[in-house]
Amino acid sequence: MKIAIIGTGYVGLPSGVGFAELGHDVICVDKDASKIERLRKGRITLFEQGLEDLFLKNLKTGRLNFTTDIRSISDSDVVMIAVGTPPHPETGHADMKYIHAAARDIAPYLKNAAVVANKSTVPVGTGDDVERIISLANPKAKFHVISLPEFLREGFAVHDFFNPDRVVVGANASRGKKLMQELYDSFPKPQEILFTDRRSSEMIKYASNAFLAVKIHYANEMQTLCAKVGANIYDVTKGMGMDSRIGAKFLNPGPGYGGSCFPKDTLALVNTADSVGVNMSLVNAAVKGNDNRQIEMAHKILDTVKHVQYPNIGVWGLAFKAGTDDARESPAVRIVQEIKKQRPQVSIRVHDPKAMKEAYQILGNHITYTLTPYDAAFNTDVLAVLTEWKEFSEVSLDRLQMREKRIVDLRNIVDANYAIENGFEYIGLQYRKISR
Repeated sequence: MKIAIIGTGYVGLPSGVGFAELGHDVICVDKDASKIERLRKGRITLFEQGLEDLFLKNLKTGRLNFTTDIRSISDSDVVMIAVGTPPHPETGHADMKYIHAAARDIAPYLKNAAVVANKSTVPVGTGDDVERIISLANPKAKFHVISLPEFLREGFAVHDFFNPDRVVVGANASRGKKLMQELYDSFPKPQEILFTDRRSSEMIKYASNAFLAVKIHYANEMQTLCAKVGANIYDVTKGMGMDSRIGAKFLNPGPGYGGSCFPKDTLALVNTADSVGVNMSLVNAAVKGNDNRQIEMAHKILDTVKHVQYPNIGVWGLAFKAGTDDARESPAVRIVQEIKKQRPQVSIRVHDPKAMKEAYQILGNHITYTLTPYDAAFNTDVLAVLTEWKEFSEVSLDRLQMREKRIVDLRNIVDANYAIENGFEYIGLQYRKISR
């Protein structure tokens, strides 16, 4: 099958590589000429575990190609739109300008009753908008618009692509259903597809992400309560997760949810509901509570150095979670920003295995970027662990050269007993342990 993908970001690129690996001819289109040039030369533009090897393999075979020329989609069976839908800076609604632009751009070149698949996370009714835009731009075009929401987890995108826990197709005509069935029949394992109408498919993605965000925030609220009443949050969430109706996933307390999906999707869902007079009180509470959580975590770190006039703070982690270089809406980045806002005189030294470049685009040169976890901790008064990279749990704490031996672990990855044995004051989400 010939597949065109519009957009080469965290959805478009892994999807393009995955479909090429399954034997399809894939052309990825992006307006960013410098990005396309790097990809053509075999230089991958984002980090996902296992992605680069598949990318280089399929680039070499010729099944995977990159271009800025939108005309290259003309002989495609499927055109997938995988562009960003960030919150609008003024309204907070999902900004649809990139989706609408993609629809206008592809309209003149659609042939062979092509299926146009929205993979981007989009508000309910976007399929109708795309259909209308294409029809107005090219009244003679024969095409079918479907919703094909993406459920790849950043950090696990390659695994999730080949092992999806669900495939949802929103199609209002048989052509879209038939072609998607053929496409997913090419997967090594049989894929059960939920076929539904377009609007329901669009809502499924928002409903899923909002539910997970609420679950994360619930765990964080329970952590705060457990700390006050003397219960162990990790035992509590373990006991909760043993209930099959609840499940153990997304019950890990931490500094809050982040990334390119949950913050914008919860906000978009709330705004969609507001526009039709529905009060999403639970999701609203999670949105506001998550913002407050990150501020509270910044104060938790600052409280440990309130006695120091010019404190130095070390930070491990800038990505919103381990396994990705994505720092968009990262709780770690937000906490660093809040620390600088509350105490501008603080010096901050940071290290992240993959997300330094991405974080620099947000934080600029107001902090010091270091090459290793040891460099980030050097001569600091407290070390804050903000992203759950495995590398951080493997650091030899006795090699850290800190001014004061103090760790605030917001990801529960440092061995508290090991830290205490090495003379550290350990402050976690569950308890505070003083060095012996």
